Amino acid sequence: MEQALLASRTNDAIKICNNSSQPKFFGFLRPEETAAVKAVAEKQTLKYSFFGGYNEAERVFFGVFPEWCDEGENLFPITALSFTFRKSDKLTHREFLGSFMSLGIARETVGDILIEEGRAVAFFTKEVAAYVKGEIRKISNVGVDITEGFSGALPQMGGFADITDTVASARLDCVVASLAGVSRSTATELIEQKLVTVNSVCCEKAVALVRKGDKITVRSKGKFMIESIDEKTKKGRLKISAKKYI
Repeated sequence: MEQALLASRTNDAIKICNNSSQPKFFGFLRPEETAAVKAVAEKQTLKYSFFGGYNEAERVFFGVFPEWCDEGENLFPITALSFTFRKSDKLTHREFLGSFMSLGIARETVGDILIEEGRAVAFFTKEVAAYVKGEIRKISNVGVDITEGFSGALPQMGGFADITDTVASARLDCVVASLAGVSRSTATELIEQKLVTVNSVCCEKAVALVRKGDKITVRSKGKFMIESIDEKTKKGRLKISAKKYI
């Protein structure tokens, strides 16, 4: 979505919320779109938040709330659908998305699609979720059973791999290089190409500082949570401890 259109939609949502005293939402937004919407919202005094159905979501909804209303995640018009299938059948993100798009629905009505052996969880706008549940019987010729919601850990979110390293500084480019196992110059390119999000928001500044508790996603490289990044070594480097979602 173009920057001007995003800014217009954001301002319209804020205006509607103020005039109606009711929450207003739109999405699903890609990380770079989230950053653009946030830039507009930050210039005004209002209650707003982003949510994509779970805390580490990449594609999220923007919600703006009147003063009387709490920013509850349950207010967002998002529904999760769980798809179960035989573990011997290997299904991909592309095959799920292709099946959804074949129904004629818009891409922005579909959020993250998380897949593991025998199970997938996808997030939709509420209206589209009901349509998908009623129409989909197969994903790429593989039979699936569909239920609303999900239980237990999400696919790709069920465990962690520990990462320990040292970095020259807490700058985002240094940290991404360490987490993703790439050079600092490559990390800078990933950031400039809008392929890195911090706490679900696209960050284009290589000099941005990373802090304890930050959740960082590097597209095609993985999702990470920073546990600590403050203790210095004798050589003046920072010790970093993180977990990679697996």
